[in-house]
Amino acid sequence: MEPVLHLAVRPQWDEVDAARNQAVSFLRGHGFGEATIQATEMVMCELTENATKYGDFQEKTARPVTIAITVQGATVTVEVRSPVATPHDEHLRRLDRAVQWIRGFQNPFEAYVERLKEVSAQSLESGESGLGLVRIAYEGQSILDFFMPEQNVLSVSAVHRSQA
Repeated sequence: MEPVLHLAVRPQWDEVDAARNQAVSFLRGHGFGEATIQATEMVMCELTENATKYGDFQEKTARPVTIAITVQGATVTVEVRSPVATPHDEHLRRLDRAVQWIRGFQNPFEAYVERLKEVSAQSLESGESGLGLVRIAYEGQSILDFFMPEQNVLSVSAVHRSQA
């Protein structure tokens, strides 16, 4: 059985830091080096921040953001689940376009550079850089995917293979 760290966090920014600390301890406890720990830490934070930003937490009974970090040999998978308003949510369409766009590049570095060019040419008034997913692919050296395991729940995952 693979080691798995399960976390449930409220959709609040201060919760991300506590989850990050637990993830770092978990990965250190399983012998991962600093490069993998830093990559996984960044990936988990980006995915959790996106879940907090775009999740549907209007109802008082809304589910928390859940995080699962699974270790399978040298592979670390981060999966973040959050409630969404509907399966046809605009955020889901944007997520799909972004993931497909990143996959369309030969190398995540190319997508990263292209996105940096786009960000440098746009106004900062929108408050969104759109760099999070590209950072996960390039800086986190992770393969992104997403699916809806149940109605109105979005699961976004990133798989990272440790080099050391």
